[in-house]
Amino acid sequence: MEDAFDLQAFRKIIHVDMDAFYASVEQLDKPELRNKPIAVGGSKERGVVAAASYEARQYGVKSAMPSKIAARKCPNLVFVKPRFYRYKEVSSQIRTIFFDYTDKVEPLSLDEAFLDVTTNKKENPSATILAKEIRAKIKSVTGLNASAGISYNKFLAKIASDLHKPNGQATIRPEQALEFLEQLPIQKFYGIGKVTAAKFKEMGVISGKELKALSLEHLSEHFGKSGLHFYKIVRGIHNSEVEPNRLRKSISAESTFREDVFEPHEVAMELDKVIEELKGRVERLQLSGRTITLKLKYSDFQVQTRSKSSEWPIPIANITNMAYQLLEQEPLRQPIRLLGLGISNLELDDEWYGRQLRIVFDQE
Repeated sequence: MEDAFDLQAFRKIIHVDMDAFYASVEQLDKPELRNKPIAVGGSKERGVVAAASYEARQYGVKSAMPSKIAARKCPNLVFVKPRFYRYKEVSSQIRTIFFDYTDKVEPLSLDEAFLDVTTNKKENPSATILAKEIRAKIKSVTGLNASAGISYNKFLAKIASDLHKPNGQATIRPEQALEFLEQLPIQKFYGIGKVTAAKFKEMGVISGKELKALSLEHLSEHFGKSGLHFYKIVRGIHNSEVEPNRLRKSISAESTFREDVFEPHEVAMELDKVIEELKGRVERLQLSGRTITLKLKYSDFQVQTRSKSSEWPIPIANITNMAYQLLEQEPLRQPIRLLGLGISNLELDDEWYGRQLRIVFDQE
């Protein structure tokens, strides 16, 4: 494990995250919305909030929240129709700035990306100074604020970018990482969402210090394959490189059974396992999509898929209900040998993404 840590020490990774991107673009283009609590997407009657301004966040309004709840939390909330063509246009300007510094750019969505500046076009050895320059240039070109995190791996850079939001940046150096991680609240770890954090807290794990005390065997027993991930990240180990050409199109989980299943309670039990696995991956990758697909492979090896799409990214809390809606859509024809569940149509759509890939682009 120590060797993996040493290999990362020379890397210089920046995670740039735009502040309340969709809402900030709307406030930039429409002066009458500035300093007001706004929600992009939805309406007072129906829908889901896609993004909230910082003024709205003070009332507890956040993305993926049902519009009715958002309106109750903030009675003077202004709902704004999204303009994705405009967000993509601004995002393209930001990507161009990134490429002025390095070709190793891995976007996660329209408003955030990892940059590997270990070697860079400015020949500047300071990633901290480069991050300040990038943020200043984004402000100059687009009029928008960005936050940044700097560290020796993607995991720590991602955490660091959230420390001084909005319009700030933080650096976690190799010699600071282990102490920082021991003090970090468990819910702040990148890849640990609400469900996983609650499970950890039931085990008495409230920070990195308690997480680090758990053995790999214990973590694997309680969290399956994710156990190794948790064991490594609390020790500052995350070997994933910035991958400019990588394009994630979906997130999925599936299970093949030793014996075919058919009884409703057996199928439900297996579906619950797959749902939890998928939720864990969605939490760890911090991505969302608009289409959920159920995959069934029958005992005769015939494969059936059932899909359901939403106008907005599907909140993680809705995955279970939508999965069961797909399962109950029609009776099973015969026993099944495999069950899978996936999320696709991720936030970064293929048409736009493909354009950017021509100039070299990309939960862990």
